[in-house]
Amino acid sequence: MAKAKFYYDSDTLSYQPIEKNTKRILRNSVLYLLAVIFTGLLGFVVFSLFLKSPSEIETLRELNNLKFNYHLLSKRMEESNAILAELQQRDNGVYRVIFEAEPISKEERNAGFGGVNRYKSLNGFKNSDLVKEATKKMDVLAKRLVVQSKSLDEIVKLAKNKSEMLASIPAIQPVANKDLKRMASGYGMRIHPIYKTRRMHWGMDFSAPQGSKIYATGNGVIKTVKKSRKGFGNHVVINHGFGYETLYAHMNKFFVRRGQKVKRGDLIGLVGSTGSSTAPHLHYEVKKGNKKLNPVYFYHNDLTPEEYETMLILSSQENQSLD
Repeated sequence: MAKAKFYYDSDTLSYQPIEKNTKRILRNSVLYLLAVIFTGLLGFVVFSLFLKSPSEIETLRELNNLKFNYHLLSKRMEESNAILAELQQRDNGVYRVIFEAEPISKEERNAGFGGVNRYKSLNGFKNSDLVKEATKKMDVLAKRLVVQSKSLDEIVKLAKNKSEMLASIPAIQPVANKDLKRMASGYGMRIHPIYKTRRMHWGMDFSAPQGSKIYATGNGVIKTVKKSRKGFGNHVVINHGFGYETLYAHMNKFFVRRGQKVKRGDLIGLVGSTGSSTAPHLHYEVKKGNKKLNPVYFYHNDLTPEEYETMLILSSQENQSLD
């Protein structure tokens, strides 16, 4: 039998028995239960935040390792891009200049990848942005490497043909020094002998006696052999390959035919005064692609430094041309 419990009543100055209050007991029980639940939830939250499970710890370790390796990979890609950029600069500024190849444009080298859905399959993961960024960098680097690889293949091919190219590029005077009276007119603005106005003179005029020999200035194939009483008069055009062509105008006679192969130094005709010529001379032009070049830069094979210096001075004088 449970012992009775009393409390002291100060109003009656006597001990009174404690009566059981069901509502109070129920309330206290509910409060106790809520306190237990709250304590449990608080413990779970604390455990989740600071005390992770073995599987969570392993996952977190793998994630941190992934981020660390990503940063290492990103740094290596930056270093590779820097090395590739240096190689691209040498390719355009040195190799392709030496072999007279057109430089590769920046747009072609750095062309991106079209399509907004290219990396759609990488969406939906915790680290999608990280993975997509790394994939994009790798794709761009791979594209640039492919472009550079093709360029180097082209350079190798050009290098193998270097000897042929050097033999084909115009590199001597079309008229020998012993036959020259003077270098009558150079490349640039000159006074036209008939119209007496300043006009662009696209070649060089070599004044020489009628019948002086004219030589091919580089290996090539005869492209044009034409007789005319106007303009260039009787003239020959040689296709040297590698984008080069040379024109020999106002000739007296031809010794070649269309389609004939010639080598540097071969006799192709004689100096005359045909077409719009005002005196016996050879009008000579050099063209690369669609651009006419100053022929004075193509006499390095048969002139001494002193002779070449004199040629530069004479060709720069703005005088009257002979055609």
